[in-house]
Amino acid sequence: MENIRFYSEEENNDLNFAKHLASFGDIYVNDAFSCSHRSHASVTNITKFLPSYAGLQLESEVNALQKVTTNIKKPITCIIGGSKISTKIGIIENLIPKFDNIIFVGGMANNILKFKKLAIGKSIYEKNCDEIIRKIFDTSKKYSCSITYPEDVIIGKEVEAKPIVKDLAQVNDDDIILDIGPKTIRNIDSLISTSKTILWNGPAGYFENPDFANGSYEIAKSIVKNFKSNSIYSVAGGGDTIAVINKINAINDFNFVSTAGGAFLEYLEGKILPGISALN
Repeated sequence: MENIRFYSEEENNDLNFAKHLASFGDIYVNDAFSCSHRSHASVTNITKFLPSYAGLQLESEVNALQKVTTNIKKPITCIIGGSKISTKIGIIENLIPKFDNIIFVGGMANNILKFKKLAIGKSIYEKNCDEIIRKIFDTSKKYSCSITYPEDVIIGKEVEAKPIVKDLAQVNDDDIILDIGPKTIRNIDSLISTSKTILWNGPAGYFENPDFANGSYEIAKSIVKNFKSNSIYSVAGGGDTIAVINKINAINDFNFVSTAGGAFLEYLEGKILPGISALN
């Protein structure tokens, strides 16, 4: 068949279109978790006309995500990065009541540092986020979830500059925070080693430049070390996170690596995915 997203009826979840699609088969199998957050004709309404099932890949994805959202083995730690805190606030709010530790790295951590009145120089951060961050700290106290953010950082005067290790008190106005420092790496390693379950979404720095990739690599290596000693269940997801894991050839050293973008994030937010509920 042609790619059915060329048809407007597909994205409009048209019932007659779904019925027409169903006429070509005897059973329906959804093996695309990455599309299951979309209310499209071939994802949801088609299940009204055929016996419908989850594929093996979709089932393994949901089982893995249940282990970091509902069927949790504690202590559980989330390492979350990325540049915008507002895009992941739904995930953070959903996970705080269930998690023991949430570790902020990457551009997202800069928002926390700025909120704590610490200098971040010319570093990337998101404006008007104080209320969001205040709510994160208030909620974490309520549920006894520990919030961790960098103690020291790697800075450059620009993204291609020479890396320099600095404590937070030493960051100047013309510095750009581009990675986490050695103390922070040791702290994260310790939290990973005392956890039973790990969720990782988002690199620790500007990993595109190898000089600022060490923090992300060390997080990956720490998870791999504990995976190999059979002491943790590890789930990673997000394009940049997968890129980091691939750079050190560790894709098979995690219990599960999710390739789904929007569906992965929406599931972590606690949203009901239309493609899953259609099968249920």
